[in-house]
Amino acid sequence: MGQITMGKITADSLLSLEAYHKARPQIRERIIALRRRRTVHLGDHLTLIFENEELMRYQIQEMLRVEKIFESEGIQDELDAYNPLVPDGSNFKATMMIEYTVESERRSALARMRGIESRVFVEVEGQPRVYAIADEDLERTTEDKTSAVHFLRFELSDDMCTALKSGAQMKVGCDHKEYPMHLDTLPPETLAELVTDIA
Repeated sequence: MGQITMGKITADSLLSLEAYHKARPQIRERIIALRRRRTVHLGDHLTLIFENEELMRYQIQEMLRVEKIFESEGIQDELDAYNPLVPDGSNFKATMMIEYTVESERRSALARMRGIESRVFVEVEGQPRVYAIADEDLERTTEDKTSAVHFLRFELSDDMCTALKSGAQMKVGCDHKEYPMHLDTLPPETLAELVTDIA
């Protein structure tokens, strides 16, 4: 189960509710460590979790468990919701969260940060910057504010994929005028994780 596959998650590859209940403590422990390695903090208020097949499989299993879903139609609904967040081999997919503990600060920040989801980027060493394609499932920004959660896709060229697999570093950042922030280098364990998303 630790093997990363580029394929989508299928109903017959999921554990039954009973089997998942038994395996859940060990799975959960592994997922927490995996999610930590795949999380990038840009300053205090912007967090990116680079999703993969294993994290999405866990999300699906958790949804089925919480909602006690075992009929095929309900399972398919969860697959349809989460499969788009599995990388396709030429991209990274990330959940982006804008986090403020004080509600009034959060409201004000979300109003100021309209459009931030399109100003988040990855930049492979020696390659041009790639900006996120945001919220392909539904629009999450209104005229007044951005949403606290966005889903991003970073589409990489063949040259970028080759460079990453050959050991190139990657910068992750945001150049929105209200929140300019970037990391010049990723922790080695994070970069190693992200390279596994590339076919």
